[in-house]
Amino acid sequence: MTDVSSKNLYPHAKNNVARLTIAQALAGANSTVIYATGAIVGNMLAPSHALATFPVSVFVVGMAASSLPAGAIVQRWGRRAVFMIGAGCGVISGLLAAWAVKSNSFCLFCTATFFGGIYAAVVLSFRFAAADCVPHQHRSRALSFVMAGGVFAGIIGPQLVTRTMSLWAPYPFAATFLAQAIVGVLSALLLRGVRLPRLIIKEPSSGRSITRILRQPRFITAVICAVVSYLLMNFLMTAAPFAMQMCGLSQASSNLGIQWHVISMYAPGFFTGTLINRLGAQRVLTAGLVLIGLAAVTGLLGVDVGHFWLTLILLGVGWNFGFVGASAVVLECHEPEESIRVQSLNDFIVFGTMVFGSFLSGSLLAIFGWKMVLWFSFIPLTVAAIALVRAARYSYLDTSST
Repeated sequence: MTDVSSKNLYPHAKNNVARLTIAQALAGANSTVIYATGAIVGNMLAPSHALATFPVSVFVVGMAASSLPAGAIVQRWGRRAVFMIGAGCGVISGLLAAWAVKSNSFCLFCTATFFGGIYAAVVLSFRFAAADCVPHQHRSRALSFVMAGGVFAGIIGPQLVTRTMSLWAPYPFAATFLAQAIVGVLSALLLRGVRLPRLIIKEPSSGRSITRILRQPRFITAVICAVVSYLLMNFLMTAAPFAMQMCGLSQASSNLGIQWHVISMYAPGFFTGTLINRLGAQRVLTAGLVLIGLAAVTGLLGVDVGHFWLTLILLGVGWNFGFVGASAVVLECHEPEESIRVQSLNDFIVFGTMVFGSFLSGSLLAIFGWKMVLWFSFIPLTVAAIALVRAARYSYLDTSST
């Protein structure tokens, strides 16, 4: 009886989750390409080495700036409209980046990464769209399964870089960005077939104010953990490729390091939802933060290829546990009619905080070196640890029983 009811309420659930998962793989390659090449190309085009990571920081600005407008568009025209806009920005990003390399324009390359950031923010909304596609008891699994599609983004992105970066001589990476635009077109074609349930966009007059929703202790803790997980992932991954180059390591080694990092970010998605259901969000979040701390410690122990790769792998798994766990908690902090506003505001806070970390990462790396970047990571980790201790004391993060 329950299965029949679920099929009637969510007739396209399997098709939607499958399409969103594949789209996550294709669209996620956009972010991977920018992270793998942003600081390297930035160093090629920038007037100063201190600005090498600036294009990646602009990418994060694009993510933050588009979060709230994307939510408004979803409320008015639905999620699929935002998906198409995002894919269009992904295509524009690739074309502009190729043009920037050919014309040796740092400003144009930063514009390209801004559009790439808009696309990345839309791609991350796939996880909430998947949760809307399925019955309540399957939301954590659907969310984490779509995130797992990023495993293939971790393969597609770095392979695009490795196989195309020298194809268009004498313009390194120009062919890579053209290939990135083509992948964006494929993602758009796939997303056209997603059929999402009709959203409740008109909130009842008796509904809670956004201030009351945001004051929930579990929401505050979830946002803090999501911010720290994503902030540190972006903080360290932005600096790592350029740091490897500064340490005399090859571009191929850097590409493989980013590949394994992105795979590590998304591969746990196949079971993170199950872990949350069985163990509770609090334990999963804690494990994520511990792994991020271990990643920083590993980086401090050495600067050879092995230490960089292990740092990036631990960072990826830690991000997955922290970010997916926090997203699962956010799903329990709002009613259906409040979902779009709360989800888009959550992403805006997370991405907005990342802007600070991304800009700081480049400056710390250029002035003080890779080890200072790693030492700084322990400051936000301490903040998140304090939030989790409070959560453990009052037991308001556990979603396993909701």
